[in-house]
Amino acid sequence: MPGANVAKGKAARRGSPLFGGTEANPRCPQSREARRSPRNPRRKQPRREGRGCVAAMAACGAEERQRAGRLSALSVYRRAAGPGRLERRRRGTPLPAGGKRNKARLRRGAAGGGGPERAAPPQSAAVPNRVERAGSPEAKRGDLKTKASGPPADAPAGNLETKSPGGPLTTSGGPRAETPAGNPEAKPPGDPATSPGGGGVPGLLRRLGRLEDSRRRAAELFRWLVAPVAPEEFARRHWERAPLLVQRGDPGYYAGLFSTADFDAILRSGDVRFGTHLDVTSYAEGVRETHNPVGRALPAVVWDFYQNGCSLRLLSPQAFSTTVWHFLSILQEHFGSMAGANTYLTPPGTQGFAPHYDDIEAFVLQLEGKKHWRVYSPRTSSEALPQFSSANLTQAELGEPLLEVVLEAGDLLYFPRGFIHQADCLPDAHSLHITVSSYQRNSWGDFLEKLLPAALQMALEEDLEYRQGLPMDCLGYMGVANSDAVDARRTAFVEKVQHLIKKLVDYAPIDAAMDQRAKSFLHDCLPPVLTQSEKQLSVYGFPARWHDGGPRNVDILITKDTEVRLLHHGIVRLCNEEAGVMLYYTTENSRVYHKEDPKYLEIDPEYTDSIEFLLSSYPNHVTVDTLPCDALEDKISLATLLFEKGILTTKKPLVQV
Repeated sequence: MPGANVAKGKAARRGSPLFGGTEANPRCPQSREARRSPRNPRRKQPRREGRGCVAAMAACGAEERQRAGRLSALSVYRRAAGPGRLERRRRGTPLPAGGKRNKARLRRGAAGGGGPERAAPPQSAAVPNRVERAGSPEAKRGDLKTKASGPPADAPAGNLETKSPGGPLTTSGGPRAETPAGNPEAKPPGDPATSPGGGGVPGLLRRLGRLEDSRRRAAELFRWLVAPVAPEEFARRHWERAPLLVQRGDPGYYAGLFSTADFDAILRSGDVRFGTHLDVTSYAEGVRETHNPVGRALPAVVWDFYQNGCSLRLLSPQAFSTTVWHFLSILQEHFGSMAGANTYLTPPGTQGFAPHYDDIEAFVLQLEGKKHWRVYSPRTSSEALPQFSSANLTQAELGEPLLEVVLEAGDLLYFPRGFIHQADCLPDAHSLHITVSSYQRNSWGDFLEKLLPAALQMALEEDLEYRQGLPMDCLGYMGVANSDAVDARRTAFVEKVQHLIKKLVDYAPIDAAMDQRAKSFLHDCLPPVLTQSEKQLSVYGFPARWHDGGPRNVDILITKDTEVRLLHHGIVRLCNEEAGVMLYYTTENSRVYHKEDPKYLEIDPEYTDSIEFLLSSYPNHVTVDTLPCDALEDKISLATLLFEKGILTTKKPLVQV
């Protein structure tokens, strides 16, 4: 019925879980790689298995110390942890609801406030540039060599050429990587934003920053991530379907993204704590163990664990590394879902984790050294694209691997959620890789979990048929005990249920449910990383300061002729809720997952057209006078508030310094 959703809007908001003022988070089980989320979202705290390590060390007498030679952190841990030290992984648990939100109501003249790279090159021996699809004969167990499908060995170095709808992105980084047949590349000249310039990943991010449209930045970064495979081919052949292996023969492809030097510097910063930020793990003889002591992860203790064969997993490196933060903050706009990461440092000849599958789409970027990977297809159809990560699996539960390969620096391995995997280091090299992940609990089923309760509540409020009572005698002919009975009353009952379910679609607030999903995504998001230009044109670069006994350059003077635009396209979302119209935004988010409550402004309905106008105009600038508000004073007040929250930038600096 035309206009039905509009007529039902007010009724839908009354008490609906979909439109509540502080929406409870849906279940968000942690992915196994992150224990389990890429951004460490309220994960189940690991057992404090190292409790009592100090006491155990003190109890060791001089005679035993002499016999042992020295006590390693691992041996002390094993003494203190005892027989219960083995970590038993289990399915993720629901997250608690989010906290109370900070609220800023839009008033005329209201103000607010809100939110840049590091480098160290990885190292590894080169291998020929090649792309491998899982399932080919060359990828089977026992043959670690994969078929070359890239350029000849003597291809010139220095240019990786890719294309996008908005133009090509050219980055430096090793041999020229050719896309598969049927995807020829052309390199038009003259785009300064994507021209070669070196600088590794930080240089790539700087060049992407010259692109005006944040959506194009995200598309180009993803193109670079899966190159030389075209994103369109990746989506068609691999996304949620099959693993992809890309061996580039370019050890410097990920240079500057993250390194063991960065890892060491983070440990020395004093902010890393066992269990919260760092996991110490091992897997040997079928036993998976976690060896986390209590308290701060001191470098001497951490590196002693590593020296004794333990793997180190740094959770959410984006909270420590500006480059990783920048990288993920761009990618998240491509996925439309939270993008997170963990880093894994593994000693030579060891394995840190048992075979398992995850509930996230995983992109493994080999940064240093090399690592032997085995990937297995889902064992049953019910394990394909799972909602939750698996428990630890045993080798006996696995069949033959679909893909077996040694990743070297610069290589990429993607596998969908549900694909079982395990990785171990060869005896002659350590391994450092970063797993970039996304699409946790982002399925049709997760969307319907939010939509259907809201639709049912609307139907109950507005349709008498849903409020009519069940037949008095239905207990006598319905239920499992009666499932085999031939009874006309059973047939009528089932048909009635089917009718009500089909009719429920008419009451489903689909767009409102998607707005609520977007609201949750904005809360998950990393805050945007500003380019130097964006900083100069936003509140973050505003030159207010204390000078000569008083504040200077404080007034934000926006006029009707000031040209403005959104900072990035994906940083805001309008949501119609029970309490009113809310504008959610990401600029005041934390780099630590959900450390801050969702940030929003309560918007008077008369301003919604102006917000939608700014969204539709992006990436172009518009003058404040063109905002569709009734009065000029309202236009200036709205633009000033959005500027102060970091949501808007101006075409020219407001204050010339």
